[in-house]
Amino acid sequence: MTGGLRPAAAGLGASAGYPDVRPRRLRQSAAVRSLARETDVLPRHLVLPAFVREGITEPTPIGSMPGVQHHTVDSLRRAAVEAAEAGVTGIMLFGVPAVHDAIGSGADDPDGILNVATAAVAAEVGDALVVQTDLCLDEFTDHGHCGVLAADGSVDNDATLERYVAMALAQARAGSQLLGLSGMMDGQVSVVRRALDAEGFQDVLLLGYAAKFASAFYGPFREAVDSQLTGDRRAYQIDPGNRREGVREALLDEAEGADVVMVKPAMAFLDVLREVRDAVHVPVWAYQVSGEYAMIEAAARNGWLDRERTILESLLSIRRAGADAVLTYWATEAARWIARG
Repeated sequence: MTGGLRPAAAGLGASAGYPDVRPRRLRQSAAVRSLARETDVLPRHLVLPAFVREGITEPTPIGSMPGVQHHTVDSLRRAAVEAAEAGVTGIMLFGVPAVHDAIGSGADDPDGILNVATAAVAAEVGDALVVQTDLCLDEFTDHGHCGVLAADGSVDNDATLERYVAMALAQARAGSQLLGLSGMMDGQVSVVRRALDAEGFQDVLLLGYAAKFASAFYGPFREAVDSQLTGDRRAYQIDPGNRREGVREALLDEAEGADVVMVKPAMAFLDVLREVRDAVHVPVWAYQVSGEYAMIEAAARNGWLDRERTILESLLSIRRAGADAVLTYWATEAARWIARG
């Protein structure tokens, strides 16, 4: 070859790379790139988290999450319909009650905001969306923790499980198809599974928030659910430095009967997400949390990032790391972009 560009071959028919190997061939046009693409994001991969607040008559913006609202029951129904029409396949509901107490009594009240909203959304969308509910006490307690407190101020794991059972049954009766067990209590999946089965709710799915880390990225969410948190949650959420522990928790949740397991947050824990995906045999979801959302929105509003491209790339990275579905506050908007092409 002229110019000395071809390296000497080791033997007849052997190739040492360039110029025989040219990876750019697979990037030469949009059609070729589409054929070669390993991972994509489709509307069916997206779940919309949504907040419904007691005592408001109009949707109200959440200051730390631009573009996200506290819904009324009626506006939540409309948001659910819009999500379904965009091709989103699930909606995860969070309730924000007007009254909080030590044990989160509103969590299992059939007339509480979350259960009323669940029934309304389920009636509105039918099978067009998988109606999902957050099963945790932090939105309902006056101390902001995910469980019942013991006398010394610690979270009482087993007393909390009793509250989770009551909450699970209330949500199932309201029409929730999937319960998101996000409290990180030991044994929560097995205890709730047995209770549901005993009451005839064998078909209600359980999402185990298996690898939920004690992350700084939850900050805006605390405003969204009007959290009254005292202290922190490091005694039950996973240390952000621990990768193997996240995998262990996922395996435990799978063994206890979780139908799906979660990694949360998503973008700062993509290594854990990949390992969990490789370890378990159930679907793996990831939650693109409020802090991830707020960072991109803030940068985009300052003109530092292309908002649409960055959002879609962030979702693609989560899918590429192994998520079968992504909970994201951009679900409906992103689904419309994807459908538009």
